[in-house]
Amino acid sequence: MASFFEESLFFGMAVSLIAYGLGLLLKKKLKWAFLNPLLLSIIVVILFLQVLHVDYETYNSTAQYLSYLLTPATVCLAIPLYQQLKLLKENLLAVVLGIVSGVIASMGGIFVLALAFGLNHEQYVTLLPKSITTAIGMGVSEELHGITTITVAVIIVTGVLGNVIAELVFKIFRIQEPIAKGLALGTSAHAIGTSKALELGEVEGAMSSLSIAVAGILTVVGASVFANLIP
Repeated sequence: MASFFEESLFFGMAVSLIAYGLGLLLKKKLKWAFLNPLLLSIIVVILFLQVLHVDYETYNSTAQYLSYLLTPATVCLAIPLYQQLKLLKENLLAVVLGIVSGVIASMGGIFVLALAFGLNHEQYVTLLPKSITTAIGMGVSEELHGITTITVAVIIVTGVLGNVIAELVFKIFRIQEPIAKGLALGTSAHAIGTSKALELGEVEGAMSSLSIAVAGILTVVGASVFANLIP
């Protein structure tokens, strides 16, 4: 079975797209918050590979073409930000302070939890980039000598969780300001959170798009400082 899939050039990409499509369909039909398309697609792909005894390397070799779309998709996030440029200028100080506080809260929370659970330095720095996009987070983890594969998994879990619970959190804490919602999602749940922000509205999507880039840069700088807190 594995040899058949190795000969299928776009097998992995097809499986990924079909799984994501099923996730979108279920989310649209049932409208349950926890039915996140990305989370469902991950589960479906894992089950598919296990049932058919296909190893990850075979799957990944034919699914990697999807990653080529990551760069243009990220660049497209600048469009809603440009459309809300005037609003950004009017609230620049609040936006900057919001992103900075979010980054500090993210890494500060990891520091506290690391102390509470007795994590060593390697485990601690592995978790520090949990709230930034995968491409930047992997680089930060490698630079700090963390476990990159676990960093990727934690980043995905963080994004999916933020996407799923966002509306509930906003409702509980009565957060109604679109700018605040966008900043919160982009700073805490990177691109996956931004997809939720875009669902909420144009302002939320624009602020979340900005947060991804700025939070990523701040985390690159701040992680090197926080990493020294646990030797």
